[in-house]
Amino acid sequence: MNQIAITKHHLHKPICSLLLVLIFFTSTYGQTQTDSVSGSKTNPVAHPKLIKTQGTDKNQNLACGLMDKAGNLWFGTSGEGVYRYDGKLFTNFTTKDGLNSNVVHAVLEDKTGNIWFGTDAGLCHYNGKTFTNIPIIVADRSYLYSTTLNNTPSSKIAVWSMLQDRTGNFWFGTLDRGIYRYDGKTFARFLDNDGVKNDSGIKPLWVERILEDKAGNIWFGGRSWNELGVCRYDGRSVINFKPDNEAWLRPLLQDKAGNIWFGSRKHMLYRYDGTAFNRFAEKEITDWVFSMAEDTAGNLWFSNGKNGGVTCYDGKNFKYFTVKDGLNNNSVWCIVKDRGGYLWFGTKNIGLCRYDGKTFTGFSE
Repeated sequence: MNQIAITKHHLHKPICSLLLVLIFFTSTYGQTQTDSVSGSKTNPVAHPKLIKTQGTDKNQNLACGLMDKAGNLWFGTSGEGVYRYDGKLFTNFTTKDGLNSNVVHAVLEDKTGNIWFGTDAGLCHYNGKTFTNIPIIVADRSYLYSTTLNNTPSSKIAVWSMLQDRTGNFWFGTLDRGIYRYDGKTFARFLDNDGVKNDSGIKPLWVERILEDKAGNIWFGGRSWNELGVCRYDGRSVINFKPDNEAWLRPLLQDKAGNIWFGSRKHMLYRYDGTAFNRFAEKEITDWVFSMAEDTAGNLWFSNGKNGGVTCYDGKNFKYFTVKDGLNNNSVWCIVKDRGGYLWFGTKNIGLCRYDGKTFTGFSE
């Protein structure tokens, strides 16, 4: 009896200490934490979740994404602002933190490390500490718009696509306002009396995607191109392509082999080999493709924005992934590859999940 009593006495203190530690972690786990720089809400390290804070409904999307040079992942949404994931925590930036709109269509990292956001309210960028609104200001002249919609200084032009080309110039595709080029100091609207040869008379309006290929050509595409399809700018002239009379083409990706892929409304996918546009896998892919990625093994991944999940193509065969396989939603809007080669899928209902080559892991509530 004495021996047992002594043993209990010696164990009492460490057990109490252990209980205190467990109580501490239990009370703090799941609580909202605060980012020391921005004051924005983040969620815990143990199993991070992307938490909605703005009350959006199930029809809103995680629409775009980016991995920056430091390895952080950025995800833009159609109502919840933008999220940054540093491998441990999600930080949610909204208008309360200086973002100019909670509807984010595009994310870009420039050559100096600033993160740019194309939103319903125009442009802003983040330097790691603060957000700065960048109004699109050009000369008062117009070939597209009536005098009531001419180019007055405005930060309210909705920006849907962005690119910084190899020379350092920025390109911004807008909703119903065409394309703007920015040299870091001034804006100019592309094809607005700028000396570019434009034999087709292209007048772009809603520009959803911009892509620079390996040769330095810049491709523009979107929903409303006056039935002109997609156009390519080589630095001197601009020409348009309209395969199969398709007026809605979005440049998505140039793969390692040099092929350029385009999402299409009628035929879903086109592959351009530098010579011709060819319809691709019409029987295998029957949903609109909003995003593409090429993984470390060279497989191509296609996001199906309506309700088709994601499709993987290894050069010969197709493999399909849906909610039955662990995808959190079958309406997939963006794909981002991280530093480790994992693929992240942004979906409807502000959903997010990661695929490690074997399993899907959910990162949204």
